[in-house]
Amino acid sequence: MRTCWVLDHPAHVRLLAPFLRSGQSNDVIIATRRSEVESLLNKGDGHLPRRQTHWVERAVGPQKRRIALARWRSSHAFLRQCCTDSSEPIERIVAVGAAIELMAWRSPMLKRRLSSIKQRWYISDTEINHIAHSLAQKAATHYVLPTHWDSNIDGGLLNRITNATVHRLDGLHGHVHLRPSLRPSAVSNPPRVVVRRIDGDGIHDGGEVIALPEDITDGLLITNADEGGFQGNPWSLVQELSAHDGVITQSVTLASEAALLGVPTLLISAAQRGFLNRLQDEGYPLFRWTEACEGDAWHNLHAQFLTGLHLTEALEPAAWPDARRQLAQWFGSNLID
Repeated sequence: MRTCWVLDHPAHVRLLAPFLRSGQSNDVIIATRRSEVESLLNKGDGHLPRRQTHWVERAVGPQKRRIALARWRSSHAFLRQCCTDSSEPIERIVAVGAAIELMAWRSPMLKRRLSSIKQRWYISDTEINHIAHSLAQKAATHYVLPTHWDSNIDGGLLNRITNATVHRLDGLHGHVHLRPSLRPSAVSNPPRVVVRRIDGDGIHDGGEVIALPEDITDGLLITNADEGGFQGNPWSLVQELSAHDGVITQSVTLASEAALLGVPTLLISAAQRGFLNRLQDEGYPLFRWTEACEGDAWHNLHAQFLTGLHLTEALEPAAWPDARRQLAQWFGSNLID
């Protein structure tokens, strides 16, 4: 089935890469212009096959509505061209949290429809992405939501889905594209820690970002992985996590990936996600702080994290679910790796 894969965020590139590798050579990509997505695609040899790619702008900032409409129009025009210039039209769109492209199976003004695109998949692990959820309900035929989805904060999405198929993924997105890996046998002196700060300009980042204290890295050997600031190969960032003793981050995505790999992780963010609750419930080394970094409780948690850098071997996380195979079965993908 010829597919359009929507790559809106670096985490989406990593999640969908296995399915792009096992997809058709005439599949296409719609990708968002953000530095880390561009870097992953430009340096994707060996990780991501080269496919015809249409670039769109991020719908953020004061002009986000205008940008979103322009993105809808350009994505529809691109899909229409793909359908008319080939004997095999696009039959499916797969998007992770990016609902504009799902709507692009029809034009925004004249409502002309691309009848070949009968499957429109909406994948999400972000309950609070309410705007995208609302847009997805105008177009999605399939939803992929995790079993740990927290319907208390999803704006009613799960209860409103009626004329679509809901697939419940047993696992985090990291379970799809990561592999359990060996940890360092001893903690470095000083401990080596990845630090990632985020720009906070995402559609749902505004109320979640909490400033990191200036002294949080005292006594640590730091690898900078700030959003847009990682100097290494972008495809090696996840492997870098396993080679470090710990992670300090404002990013919920990086926090979940690091914790899954058994790396003690201090997440400083007001974000609420079902997958963060699951990680904690299943005993992964995730330390969460959700308010300003001050007071005795903060200093106690920070001390627990620093102590936890030395205790990884004592952890016994839950068995690794085969979410990768589950998603492949729904997509009809024969994975090649």
